[in-house]
Amino acid sequence: MTTSKLIGRLGRVEFIVLIAALIAINAVAIDIMLPGLQQIGAGLGEPDPNRRQLVIPAYMLGFGILQIVFGPLSDRYGRRKPLLVGLVIYCIAALSAYTVTDFNSLVFLRFVQGAGAAASAVIATALVRDLFVGDEMAKTMSFVFMVLMLSPIFAPGLGQMLLVVLDWRGLFLFMAGLGMLVTLWVWLRLPETLKPEDRRPFGLKSIVEGFGIVFSNHVALSYILAGAFLFAGLIAFLTSSQQIYVGIYGVGMWFPAFFAAGGAVSAVGGFANTQLMNRYGMRRLSHLALYVFSAATALMLLLGFLHMIPVWAFFALSAVQFFTFSMIMPNFGALAMEPLGEVAGTAASAQGFLQMVLGAGIGAFIGQMYNTTTIPLALGMLVLALLAMGLISFTAREVPA
Repeated sequence: MTTSKLIGRLGRVEFIVLIAALIAINAVAIDIMLPGLQQIGAGLGEPDPNRRQLVIPAYMLGFGILQIVFGPLSDRYGRRKPLLVGLVIYCIAALSAYTVTDFNSLVFLRFVQGAGAAASAVIATALVRDLFVGDEMAKTMSFVFMVLMLSPIFAPGLGQMLLVVLDWRGLFLFMAGLGMLVTLWVWLRLPETLKPEDRRPFGLKSIVEGFGIVFSNHVALSYILAGAFLFAGLIAFLTSSQQIYVGIYGVGMWFPAFFAAGGAVSAVGGFANTQLMNRYGMRRLSHLALYVFSAATALMLLLGFLHMIPVWAFFALSAVQFFTFSMIMPNFGALAMEPLGEVAGTAASAQGFLQMVLGAGIGAFIGQMYNTTTIPLALGMLVLALLAMGLISFTAREVPA
């Protein structure tokens, strides 16, 4: 069966836009919350600004844990049914959050919302894999990754605009509405792309198999864990950034602009990665980027200790982090999957689970250490960067450059 027959009436362009929409609802659900953390805490009687951060990692924990379930489910029952189930869970959780009356319930609902979103992330990649191979798959996934890089540019500003006309509950109403539109789009237009002969049994064995593959290959595991540590640093920045920019530097409503500028730098880093990869190779390029990331983080920590880090210096150093992060993570992901051969699909679910759960957990812990200075964030990120450097240094001795 050809690709055109599998896509059916959807068409290539609409298919790619739909995949981007599936990725976008997850990215928006994270970044759109940042301007509203203060209002959420005030509205639900949560006075601790550090606990308000939990609406971000709670979502990511749900997102990470359920990846390991939705991957095998989609291999067994096809792509459409598990995807629709996940989208419905996402929408119900967002609507429930709109009516919530206490903060702990909101944190729980964010976990559930992330669990539903796990289906869209895992199955979006599986849909592309079903229909495209080689260069065509790479081109399609490049567009999807571009959406991920652009979301930090627009989502916080969108959240800030919504907060002008609505209270914080409007953020969840927007997420629910967007999720419903995508759900209806999938239901009406997306055909089943997994051929019957390619379906695999679902059970505990398939889930355990994914972990076994990853843990038995220490090269892959090293890059996965290194990526998880760096992702934890990103989560720590996401959860602390509003408090730092607004609480320390007093930028007020300009916070989304600072965050968007960082997202733009990240997008430039991703583009630079695609241009430099063929010349330097993904291993050498990502390792060099990690060294630069670590140096910028160490300088941020030093300036914080010396009380010499004005807002422009903090932004400049975080921009270096964003730029290099976009040159590290895609390459680490590819390097982790490189030795896994024909079991890449199953292992990818395990990789996503490990990185998201470890990253969200460690990142949330660092965020809770916020003490009205930049020191906890910089110290936590530096420790994580050094751990990542230790892992890849160990791996570099066994794998030729």
